Amino acid sequence: MVPPVAVSPLIKTARWSALLLGVFYGKQRFDYLKPIAEEEKKVEEAEKIARVEQERIAKQLSEANSETILK
Repeated sequence: MVPPVAVSPLIKTARWSALLLGVFYGKQRFDYLKPIAEEEKKVEEAEKIARVEQERIAKQLSEANSETILK
């Protein structure tokens, strides 16, 4: 088995710097996108409520218009 190669301190520093910059960028990007996603979620919830209400009204109308024995 080959012994491990000593990694240059410059390469180690570059790797750690890239890792920390990636974490920093990810945090900034998350903070930027979070309010947008929350707003989209609110809009979707409002649309779902409206859709459910429309389906309920359509169901009531179809039941009212359907022919029954009691008519």
